[in-house]
This record gives sequence, structure tokens and C-alpha cells, in this order.
Amino acid sequence: MGDFTVIGCGDIGFRVSRELIQQGHQVQATIHYEEGVDVLQSAGIKAIVANFDYQEDIPDLPVHGQNLFYFMPPQGGGSSDYRMVNFCRKLAADNCPCKIVYISTSGVYGDCGDELVTEETPVTPMSSRAKRRISAENQLREQADKLGFELIILRVTGIYGPGRLPISQLKKGHEVLRPEDAPGTNRIHSLDLVTICLAAMERGEDGDIFNICDGEESSMSEYFIAVAEMYDLPQPEQLSWVEAEKVMNPLTFSFLKESRRMSNRKMVEKLAIKLQYPTLKKGLHACRTIS
Repeated sequence: MGDFTVIGCGDIGFRVSRELIQQGHQVQATIHYEEGVDVLQSAGIKAIVANFDYQEDIPDLPVHGQNLFYFMPPQGGGSSDYRMVNFCRKLAADNCPCKIVYISTSGVYGDCGDELVTEETPVTPMSSRAKRRISAENQLREQADKLGFELIILRVTGIYGPGRLPISQLKKGHEVLRPEDAPGTNRIHSLDLVTICLAAMERGEDGDIFNICDGEESSMSEYFIAVAEMYDLPQPEQLSWVEAEKVMNPLTFSFLKESRRMSNRKMVEKLAIKLQYPTLKKGLHACRTIS
């Protein structure tokens, strides 16, 4: 059993794990499929194959006294996070982590218009995916109160970075709203997010909630247009609201119904974060050279 546990070792989980190992820590991490074991083990990570969709498919998960990162997203449907239900069933007085850092979403705030969103802004999730995140937050808080571990929640905006750009969507002709119609949104570079996760584990205190973004105000349309320019791809077709509702798939269109202008002041000040990529332009340039 290592010093750290990572639940859900995808892109961010793998980068966090790799950084911890470089610092001399031991890390165990869960993955969904057996096929990913070799990749984790080659990086020095102890791999645990666990399907959190089913209680019986989760092996013993020793986390007592561990610092634990929870990166696994909820399942695809419903308003409750049933994967979190199955994770919490593994926790007990004799299997209790020391601290959990949980990645949630800024979507829990719902549509905030032009209001500046701080950590004190009430949560009003509109979409089922945001409701699943609130479900997960509440489940973890209940367990933290019951068992006594520290809980830090990161409400993360749109993540972009190497391997996380909408290249394939643009090649397929993905449409966007006209920039003048597009609601405000926020994002964070994946490498900055890794730094923030580690800082939250080190400097976050029980009950802390942090809004995670780079602080640059933008829109989803500006993002797609900038990526197209950077990679010499055809510019996406720009649609009006009426046109977009007719041709966009409902999930994509639902993202466009919410506007948020996030404050990252608490993150920067309390976690002492100096962002490597405070602007989209700088972040996209870096994606060309980082693997």
C-alpha cells in the first residue's frame, strides 16, 4: 500500500501519480480496464482494476491513513453518483483516508449570467451531470463528517491541454454559436490542474472549496475558433441560437445554456498558485510541444 491513492487514473490522475512518484512517494491507482495495467506499472504505479459501476466488481481497496485523490467521473445517467455510492461503501473506521481531494465541476453553480461566481455562490445545478456532481460532493461530505477525514473540493471548469483539444470535432465540422451570442465560460490547462491538485492536497484544509480556472474570460466559440487557427483547421461554422438548437445534439446545446464568470482568487491566494498558462493563447502554444 502506498502513500497516495488515486481513484480514476485517467489523464489527470496519471499525471498527478507520475509527479508524486518523481517526488519519491508510493502511489496506488484504480483503472477501469485490465488493458491499462501495464501503462501504470511501467510508470511505477500500483494498478488496481476496479469497475465502480458494480459493487461486486470493486476489489479490496486499502486506503487507511492515505492521501486520496478522487478523479473518477460519475456514470452517464441519473441524478445521483452511484460510483461514489460504491466507493463510499469501501470506507470504514478501519479503512479511512487521511484526506480526500475531489474534482467536481463548476457546472454545480448552474446559469449565473454575468455575475461573478465565488465559492460562496449558491449551487443551483441545472443539468443532470451537474446534479450527479453535487450528489458526489454531498456523499463525501457525509462520510467525512462520519469518519473524520479532511475533504477538499475542486470545482473545475473546462479542461484543455495536450491530448484534450477538440481537433477531431473541428475536422468533422463542429459548429459553434456566433461569438456575440456565446455565453461566458472558463477553462484550465491540464498541467496547471495537476499543480493545483497537488497544492490542494498539501495546503487545502478540511471543508475548503476552490473554483478552478485560469481567470481569463472567454466563450466556447472563442475556444474552438482559437484551436482551429492554431492547428490550421477549417474555421467552425457560426450559428445563431435558433440555428444551433435545430442542428446541435442536445448534450452539446445544453452546455451553451449556462453562463458563468468564475473567480479564481481563493485558489491563487490560499493555494499559492502561479499559473503556467494563464491565457488560452499561451496554453494552446504549449500543447504543440508537451506530451
